[in-house]
Amino acid sequence: MTTNTLAMTRRRIVGGALAAAALPFAARGQQGRDPASQEPTDVRIRFTFKGMSMTATLYDNPSARDLASMLPLDLRIEDFGGNEKIVHLPRKLTEDGSGPFGNERPGDLCYFKPWGNLALFYDDYRWDGLIRLGRFQDGIEPLLVRGAYPVRIERI
Repeated sequence: MTTNTLAMTRRRIVGGALAAAALPFAARGQQGRDPASQEPTDVRIRFTFKGMSMTATLYDNPSARDLASMLPLDLRIEDFGGNEKIVHLPRKLTEDGSGPFGNERPGDLCYFKPWGNLALFYDDYRWDGLIRLGRFQDGIEPLLVRGAYPVRIERI
């Protein structure tokens, strides 16, 4: 081996070792951006429609904070897809920090990026393009009432 080749090999080895050592820290830094690992905040919002109300605790992500900044809102809630109710927002939410998650379950409050609407799930689901915003705390029974109604969404 020539001196040049030997120096190049050492650089690769040292560079690779440094990169490998930094990966766990880089991965840990990304965890806060993963919607599946978001922690609940103390921000709670209420959905009121047809004389019923539901409370959701928002997660700590940019999209959930953006939703909270828009409140209060008077909109319309309607059935969609046999497993959710949807609410069309007056504007799209930020998608910063969004990413896939794999532990979907009824009671999730999500944002559907392609259409810019809220998705309130009362049954199993799996769909790309969602950002989880929070979780309903006091049951999902109001979501089972069929039909479309005026809805008020407010921070409590």
